Amino acid sequence: MAPIPGSGLAKGLAVTLRTMTKKTVTEQYPDAQPDLPPRSRGVIGLFEENCTVCMLCARECPDWCIYIDSHKETVPAATPGGRERSRNVLDRFAIDFSLCMYCGICIEVCPFDALFWSPEFEYAETDIRELTHERDKLREWMWTVPAPPALDPGAEEPKEIAAARKTAEKLAAAQAEPPAPADPHGEQS
Repeated sequence: MAPIPGSGLAKGLAVTLRTMTKKTVTEQYPDAQPDLPPRSRGVIGLFEENCTVCMLCARECPDWCIYIDSHKETVPAATPGGRERSRNVLDRFAIDFSLCMYCGICIEVCPFDALFWSPEFEYAETDIRELTHERDKLREWMWTVPAPPALDPGAEEPKEIAAARKTAEKLAAAQAEPPAPADPHGEQS
């Protein structure tokens, strides 16, 4: 059986008429910002104070898109007679987002919590060479990182927090305890 001429056009117009009266679901993006889910992943933010220049993130990156430069600085001895120490000082931390595949390995391997997912997604550039963002831009994105979710009320308290609380309670108890009064006669019992 041969199709009736114009039946495809009629079916298309029927679909158009059916959907014409329904509310549109298209969001006008530049004018209306999308509602992102919580903890959505956009770009990587740098918390520079935690970075020790251990280079784990750059070594583990499968795309080699993290560039880190540093220099050594001598730190004087903490106590008299102690020895001087040296530490790495961060000079450059950059991520080339034209190469990054957003796998998150760098964030996972960072032992000092210096890298975080930011929900920022509007960082398009007209030139691909401008997609290498330096530490100043990565630091700005840290302000958009949401706070971590609250702990489950039924969860066990982390042992580090429990140990810190016990130490603080002992110090508070020692400071609150009044000193034993001295015997004015010098007698011991």
